[in-house]
Amino acid sequence: MSRKLLSSHIAKVLAALATTALLAVAAYVLLARPAAPAVDFTTLDGERISMRDLRGKVVYVNFWATSCATCIKEMPDVIKTYERFAPRGFELLAVAMSYDPPKYVRNYTRQYRLPFKVVLDTQGRIAAAFDNVNLTPTAVLIGKNGTVLRRIVGEPDFVALDALIDKELAE
Repeated sequence: MSRKLLSSHIAKVLAALATTALLAVAAYVLLARPAAPAVDFTTLDGERISMRDLRGKVVYVNFWATSCATCIKEMPDVIKTYERFAPRGFELLAVAMSYDPPKYVRNYTRQYRLPFKVVLDTQGRIAAAFDNVNLTPTAVLIGKNGTVLRRIVGEPDFVALDALIDKELAE
């Protein structure tokens, strides 16, 4: 094999290796799931929960407000999802936004008998930790291993959401 042919062959092999490496890095970046933020929640009942405490569960963190029409519209489906999956290790935290008056949140929670944990984010620190949530509803689905599986802005497709929760609980 001539020196020129050998150099050309080596260049092609190196180019193929570089392309493979770039594709591997791109796949990793696209498929890697970020960890949920290490935040603490305090429920309306005064219970303190940390993300650490929720490891091993599939968790749905739902940012909402009593003044959000879409939040109120989706709440019956959120309740159904919770009731369907809670016996299998599913946890739902409804995080009321900082601008939502605590009195309104408490009244709504009592009136509609919300079966899941409701959290007041009076300082906005929880919303900030979850990539500065400022639109409601916004929800973050977290897997058993503590990684973010999906971020949903607006009303979710509950059929697709329930299928994803079911799949994650089965693993």
